[in-house]
Amino acid sequence: MRILSEAHFPELPNYYRGKVRENYDLPNGERIIISTDRLSAFDRILTCIPYKGQVLTQTARYWFEETADICPNHVVSYPDPNVVVGKRLDILPVEIVVRGYLAGTTGTSILTQYKKGVREMYGITFPDGLKDNEKLPEAIITPTSKAFDGGHDEPLSPGEIVETGLLTAEQWKTLSRYALALFARGQELAEKRGLILVDTKYEFGTDENGNIILADEIHTPDSSRYWIAASYPQSFATGSRPESFDKDFVRAWVAERCDPYKDEIPEIPAKLVEETSAVYIRAFEMITGKTFVADDSAATPKDRVRANLAPYFPSA
Repeated sequence: MRILSEAHFPELPNYYRGKVRENYDLPNGERIIISTDRLSAFDRILTCIPYKGQVLTQTARYWFEETADICPNHVVSYPDPNVVVGKRLDILPVEIVVRGYLAGTTGTSILTQYKKGVREMYGITFPDGLKDNEKLPEAIITPTSKAFDGGHDEPLSPGEIVETGLLTAEQWKTLSRYALALFARGQELAEKRGLILVDTKYEFGTDENGNIILADEIHTPDSSRYWIAASYPQSFATGSRPESFDKDFVRAWVAERCDPYKDEIPEIPAKLVEETSAVYIRAFEMITGKTFVADDSAATPKDRVRANLAPYFPSA
């Protein structure tokens, strides 16, 4: 299987390896961000999924281009299907999650908390009587503090964000305006593809002039929850979860066989990896309306990336 498991190029400066992405900071203030095919869960790498990095980079590209009129983003160029060159930003310490439905499965999700009886969350009062996966009267922002040290993100209200100095009042006003407009555009275009954009997260930073810029990724299958629109009415009526891009085959398979936080990860079957790759590709095609074309133009994906990044290598 053709996979990009790593993308370390000694010729490039200021290397930083994340769980999934490899980064290089260039002297001109730009950053090379390479999306590998690594699959991260349980705070570790489980396996690699063919074409995952290309899918995520190209899905984000579609959305960056479709929302460029709403707010500025970090993109400078795309030298390779797995690579974006962006402006290097100072990332703001608040992660913005926008939600259109009472949904979620984690312990801190609004649905989980709501079912425990919590009605005050993120500075918002929720009415009684809402049902699982019900559409909210309007999209809401549920911000959290961004844990740069590997700790847990903490829920915040807009008042707390400003009072603690995480953002200025003007920054919060701009961030929330951008986030709600981006989400509205995402829902609008997703609806045309037979999808529901349920919730998503955004990351913003500031440039050298203090301008707020959209960073990271946008509306990808990894940063967002999508439902298949046709499945929603029946599933909502019966209280079941709507059909979605279920990419968690590998996560579930591992969790059933070991303690993924402590034990050695068992070898993951190739069929499971192939199925997950197919889900990512299907997600790309449904979200963007484009046919996925795998770039197999070199002996290996790493060879291709190296060739496409050669112009960024320092002159000998």
